[in-house]
This record gives sequence, C-alpha cells and structure tokens, in this order.
Amino acid sequence: MLPHTIIGLAADHAGFGCKEHIRDYLIQQGVEVKDFGTCSEESMDYPDVAHPLAEAVARKTVTAGVAFCGTGNGMVMTLNRHKGVRAGLSWTPAIAQLIRRHNDANICVVPARFVDAYTAQQIVTAFLSATFEGGRHLRRIEKIEMYP
Repeated sequence: MLPHTIIGLAADHAGFGCKEHIRDYLIQQGVEVKDFGTCSEESMDYPDVAHPLAEAVARKTVTAGVAFCGTGNGMVMTLNRHKGVRAGLSWTPAIAQLIRRHNDANICVVPARFVDAYTAQQIVTAFLSATFEGGRHLRRIEKIEMYP
C-alpha cells in the first residue's frame, strides 16, 4: 500500500464494524482515508453511501475504494451503475488480488457478514497491493462500458 494513497470507504449497517476495523488498520499503515459512512449499526440504505463513493472513484478524488455490506451484492450492484467504476466482490485475498490484476477493479466489496475482521484486512491488503496487468485484460475491460 502506498502512503500517498487516498482510499474511500463505505458501509451499510451490516458492514459498519468491519469498515471501522479497516479504517483504523489503513490509518495505522499511513494511508489517508475518506469515510463515506455509515456511522453506526442503525439500519440504513446502502445506496446512500455507495453512490458518493462511486462518484469519488469515478472523479478520481480517491485512489480506490473499499465497500462493506452484509453479502456485498447490494453494494457491488449499486457501485457498478457508475461509469468508470469497476467494483468486484471479494471473499478471499486471492479474489481481491485478481479483481485488481485482471479486471482493473477500483473498488473492492467485502461481504461483511461472511468474513471476519482478520480476513477482511487480508482482502483489503491484497487488493490495494495488487496492480493491473494490462495486456489481454485491458482489451477485455475496454468492452465493459455500455454507455457513451
């Protein structure tokens, strides 16, 4: 992880605890964090935090993002509605590394109800440490966007 990186974080109520753990971990690693919420375990709607995170990633006001919700699916669906965002659901560090290396993912989504804090930390570290390989993978991701 690069110390000059700005990582955007977002979570719904189910992912709040995991987000807090990762926020503290990233700060300890010297990474700047922009937290898009939520700020408690009180029930809320994940699009309310996913859209601002996606906009920040698309505008490049943050380097990359990490999002947390119960299964991760609601977040990943919402995030991927934004042009320029490639969010991938990561259950393991290996998947997190591959979504970055092969898909040039710029947001990693963690299913907070299904991974513990230590595994989430490994997932985020793998994602942020990986780099896009380009080559044949670039040709493939260039075919993803459907909107002008």
